[in-house]
Amino acid sequence: MNHIKQLVLYRDEDNGILHKLSSLRESISSASSGDSCAGADLSALTDRYTALMQEMIEKAESYGFSGNVWHSCLTWLLVYHENAFSRACEIRGHVEGGLNRIALHDFEIFRELYAYTFADIEDVLGISMYDMVAGYEFGGDDRRLASRRIRDRIEELSGKLAASRDASEFKEHVELFYRDFGCGKFGLHKAFRLVHHDSHDIVDIVPITNIAHMKLDDLVGYEIQKKKLRENTEAFLAGRKANNCLLFGDAGTGKSSSIKAILNEYYDRGLRIIELYKHQLRDLVDVLAQIKNRNYRFIIYMDDLSFEEFETDYKYLKAVIEGGLEKKPENVLIYATSNRRHLIRENYADKEGDIRSDMHTSDTVQEKLSLVYRFGVTIYFGAPVKKEFQEILRVLAERNGIDMPLDDLYLAANSWELSHGGRSGRTAQQFIDHLLGKDPEVTENEVMR
Repeated sequence: MNHIKQLVLYRDEDNGILHKLSSLRESISSASSGDSCAGADLSALTDRYTALMQEMIEKAESYGFSGNVWHSCLTWLLVYHENAFSRACEIRGHVEGGLNRIALHDFEIFRELYAYTFADIEDVLGISMYDMVAGYEFGGDDRRLASRRIRDRIEELSGKLAASRDASEFKEHVELFYRDFGCGKFGLHKAFRLVHHDSHDIVDIVPITNIAHMKLDDLVGYEIQKKKLRENTEAFLAGRKANNCLLFGDAGTGKSSSIKAILNEYYDRGLRIIELYKHQLRDLVDVLAQIKNRNYRFIIYMDDLSFEEFETDYKYLKAVIEGGLEKKPENVLIYATSNRRHLIRENYADKEGDIRSDMHTSDTVQEKLSLVYRFGVTIYFGAPVKKEFQEILRVLAERNGIDMPLDDLYLAANSWELSHGGRSGRTAQQFIDHLLGKDPEVTENEVMR
């Protein structure tokens, strides 16, 4: 256990669990005097040990770990650690050469860690806590976990690593995991957003853990639109030529939901999405620098994208898509949604030519259209006609177990949509939610009102 500091590839952060364990054992060794520690030292060391146990329990509750939580925490560290070896396995699978020897060195230390039972610490402190984390039972609601998929994969790998007979077998299991799922935050998470830390020059790509698990088939109607989106995305994932994509049209018609559904449908084929807001366009170059050499396909997702006349940040997007000196990475596409076809607000002066304000009106128009022209695929989502709206209602009611005569359902929905933004998939879902939220004992007449 004195070998933690000899880890080469998998060095822990200063506040990481391995660093805390190593520091605690050093403090116990220094404070020990014969067979005992001084009372004050013993109390402080006990606090540090219980804090370490608490950290493991917090992680268990966050991810839903059961069984040996110490092993799960070690596996979590291996899965999320990005280093030369893990990134090489992500791209190539099996790794040979000097990197292979260093990995075997580190994994021999990890095998000792998996066999470690904290007995030396607990003997000195006179407490027994490890048994609680060695046989932990997660008591939360499994269905409410946002990380069930991640939990299952970590626990499966954890069992294999704990049972490994030697460092070579240990390494084989880790290599296969990296090859199949990747490493670090991009390995197990689907979606990400940007966060600025204290320094405004540093932008971090952080996971979004709670994603709606919808698929394209869950969206009623819009079959042509979904087909175009699928074809473009599948070409992108297959390494063929694909285009940046703009989904535009009426509000509430499923533009954003379609992109979320695409993520769920193709995550297992290496698709990842990074959500980026309009005010973060200046960070786009930094984001591309962080993801361009990763073994995933990234969609930069911009929801409800549009610009007023006085906003000029769209020029950053234009340069990144097409026009800058640095070529956009092959593993990146941009998908955007907007209620505006041309993204940038136009007015009649642009068309008619207000000579007093602009002597080259055609240049003004072309400048405002140049951004949308950089999206090779544009898909229109229009508000549903009455028959389409009723079909959306029928399917949603059936999926949600609403047993109501269709004529009554349509009549009540018509009244609802008149005061809730008109016919759209969003309005239909809101109406269904309204019905589901009613007290079951409410009469049908009350529901219809």
